[in-house]
Amino acid sequence: MQVAIVKYGAGNVHSVVHALRRCGVEPVLTDDNAVIRRADRVVFPGQGEAGHTMLSVRAQGLDWLIPELRQPVLGICIGQQLMCARSEESGGTECIGIFPETEVRRFRPRSGEDKVPHMGWNTVKGKGFLDMEFFYFVHSFYVPVCEYTVGVCEYCGVEFSAAMRRDNFFATQFHPEKSGAAGERLLRAFLEDKLSLGFEVLRF
Repeated sequence: MQVAIVKYGAGNVHSVVHALRRCGVEPVLTDDNAVIRRADRVVFPGQGEAGHTMLSVRAQGLDWLIPELRQPVLGICIGQQLMCARSEESGGTECIGIFPETEVRRFRPRSGEDKVPHMGWNTVKGKGFLDMEFFYFVHSFYVPVCEYTVGVCEYCGVEFSAAMRRDNFFATQFHPEKSGAAGERLLRAFLEDKLSLGFEVLRF
């Protein structure tokens, strides 16, 4: 099985490489659109700023390529946000639009006790996400809960989309590659195409 990790100038992609190796696959980190199109699985990960990363996405033609993919695709962190329609970041950024009519918003602290970015461990509610199971987050922007939401987290008094799905596209705001056994279970379910059955498979 060939797993392509999209290389587009975002940070933190090498931790995804190592996590997939722990799952028994040797992924290819690539910016070659032909390789991405042929891959059995595609991972669209990273950390970064929406405006800058979308410039790279458009320069590589990924804004039209990724929506055309028919194999399972997993967006992680900024990858999830770029799959939305637009972002408040960078003064307003048009994104890829795999999740239509969704706008990424900035966390607004309620008090001095709220710290932005949301950084560290938090729980997720939804089918397949076990009570008191923690995932690792690092983000200042979030996707509001919408029709594509399959996992919900709360921070700064706001519930947001921790996990999303539309057809063959899956996405997480948290970093499964940094989330221990729970994150590895999600990555293995993605590699085995079990997520197509729904996130409830994560219970097994």
